[in-house]
Amino acid sequence: MSRSERPAAASPERRPTPRERLAPGGARYGRYLGLAGLLALALITLNTLLGASRGAAGIAAGERMPPFAVPLALGTLSGDANIATRANEGPAGSRPACTVRGPQILNVCELYEQGPMVLALFVDADSCPAVLDDLQALVGEFPGVRFAAVAIKGERGPLRTLVRTHRLTLPVGIDSDGALAALYRVGSCPQVTFAYPGGVAQGRALLTRPSPAALRERVAQLVAGARARGWGRREPVRAGMSGHGRAGAGPRP
Repeated sequence: MSRSERPAAASPERRPTPRERLAPGGARYGRYLGLAGLLALALITLNTLLGASRGAAGIAAGERMPPFAVPLALGTLSGDANIATRANEGPAGSRPACTVRGPQILNVCELYEQGPMVLALFVDADSCPAVLDDLQALVGEFPGVRFAAVAIKGERGPLRTLVRTHRLTLPVGIDSDGALAALYRVGSCPQVTFAYPGGVAQGRALLTRPSPAALRERVAQLVAGARARGWGRREPVRAGMSGHGRAGAGPRP
């Protein structure tokens, strides 16, 4: 059975490995903690996922965004991020992540093939999700840019409420097991990455919530750089289908 077909809860006969198991509910403890405590818990979780690595500062300029695919918050698909770069990569996924696509999947390769991309990784706690409103405000001004966000260790119920109450039209995915934290070297909340068509990072990721003016200027620079590289004058390049293809959708197939 593929990851996308596997039930959210393990059957009595088979106990899933820790890597396969969906995030059981770190955020649920937030019902009993204040917002500050929940944020601290989330950041501790990130530090644990990162293996206490030092200098986590996101994807470096000129580096390709690691492929992944995750379930969309507003969908019904459930499972962990597919981060495989090739077929049969064990826990990372049985198919290359860039090939795992569908209407309920946020696939980073699919997005950066279409144009410049801005990706926010965030924890759904305290003020961290506020950056999503900032990105949403730019969607109409930069129609060719693909804005997206993924919640690290997020829960579908609260994320659906967030998307609907904030009237977000940009896709919001769920990284239920936190695989993207290490993959994208997350060490702050939020982390915003800017990439040219094809997935190459334009510059250093923003590691704090920028002012609306600073964010708009950074997106404008991204668009200008993409045009200088030929964007808009040719068909999108499916760079994500190369050996870099580490795309994945919600459940790993």
